[in-house]
Amino acid sequence: MTDANLADGNTPRATSSILTVDDRTRKRNAAEARFRAYGIAAIAVGLVFLVVLVSSIIFKGAGAFQQSFITLNVELQEAKLDKSGTRDIEAIKKVTTFGYNPLIDDALARAIADAGAENPFTKGKDLRKMISSGAAAVIRDHVIAHPEQIGETVEFKLLASSRVDGYLKGRVTRDSLARDKNLTPAHLDLVDALQTAGLVTKSFNLDFITGADASESRPEQAGIGVSMLGSFYMMLVVLACALPIGVAASIYLEEFAPQNRFTDLIEVNIANLAAVPSIVFGILGLAVFIQFAHLPQSAPLVGGLVLTLMTLPTIIISTRASLKSVPPSIREAALGIGASNMQTVFHHVLPLAMPGILTGTIIGLAQALGETAPLLLIGMVGYIASNYPDGVIDGFMAPNSAMPAQIYEWAKRADPAFYERAWGGIIILLLFLMSMNIIAILLRRRFERRW
Repeated sequence: MTDANLADGNTPRATSSILTVDDRTRKRNAAEARFRAYGIAAIAVGLVFLVVLVSSIIFKGAGAFQQSFITLNVELQEAKLDKSGTRDIEAIKKVTTFGYNPLIDDALARAIADAGAENPFTKGKDLRKMISSGAAAVIRDHVIAHPEQIGETVEFKLLASSRVDGYLKGRVTRDSLARDKNLTPAHLDLVDALQTAGLVTKSFNLDFITGADASESRPEQAGIGVSMLGSFYMMLVVLACALPIGVAASIYLEEFAPQNRFTDLIEVNIANLAAVPSIVFGILGLAVFIQFAHLPQSAPLVGGLVLTLMTLPTIIISTRASLKSVPPSIREAALGIGASNMQTVFHHVLPLAMPGILTGTIIGLAQALGETAPLLLIGMVGYIASNYPDGVIDGFMAPNSAMPAQIYEWAKRADPAFYERAWGGIIILLLFLMSMNIIAILLRRRFERRW
């Protein structure tokens, strides 16, 4: 430093390197590190809850995909099933399920004796508590289908009762049977003996996936297959109605409608409808489609129309957002080379917005698939359809249930076996939702274009 600078009273300025971290930079880096840590912690907490949720659903619902069976050699006595010996199918059909119960009792008694156990029950109806109450109907259907087997001894793999199934799965214990009128510890001793002899087994329960709901006295026979078909027909109705109406309304509002108070009112109402509780749409569907239009109650067609009303705002909002995301330069370029406004929209804007439109549509369908409240209001509850519909028209018009409504019905029933099936139904419903979201991702990647 020169003497002139000192004489002028100038003090030397401190110089620092750009590599030196000052206090302000240090605080900013610390704040960024904290924010990053908060984000990682939030993701970790979310993943923990997700793992706990999925684990709970799988742990509680996996048992629904397995069922206990008792193998019996049933003697189809001609004296009880075909007294005339003519094999007249009409005469065989007159034998009710009560006529098959003694055959089951005799088969059970023989199986217990062959297993080396002592039968403590003198009445057949007490011994029969180990077997599903629908076993007689299964044997009767087999005899009607194969009348030539009358007089022979046929092996049947019959469903065990829900209490026996719960005992083999650990859901029912000997202590809990002290307050149960359906089964006693003596029954469990016989079950253990039959299991040792290989006559009581657990295997994959295909009927849970393909079967229909059952009464409260036969939870072991309950299945979700018919409800799955009802949900499928409803989604067809929603897709056929909500997609064209929603996309057409979005294109008009976004590309062609003039900006005035009327269109502003429509946009506000669409945004409000997206936030309306689903049960309100159920009340609307009950009043309009059933009470006014007199459409069949509990039909998938009505359920699909109700879910269409609920899904339309979601599709319209997502479609408009996709149309807005297309750069204005695409429109300007198309108009600049002489394309009309409609040609610009349908030939250039709409194909570029298609990934977002498809994604929003499938997400709306997934949301509709999981709705329960509006379906309950129009009567789509469990145990209203005992078999599959006859043909496509019957699938839309015949009374049926849906997976969410079926799960709700099972969850509120008293027997723990229904509660287990409710968790199993949730697993199937989640698989459907995951499949729909995977399809949305694949379609988005398939049609996505970069500019």
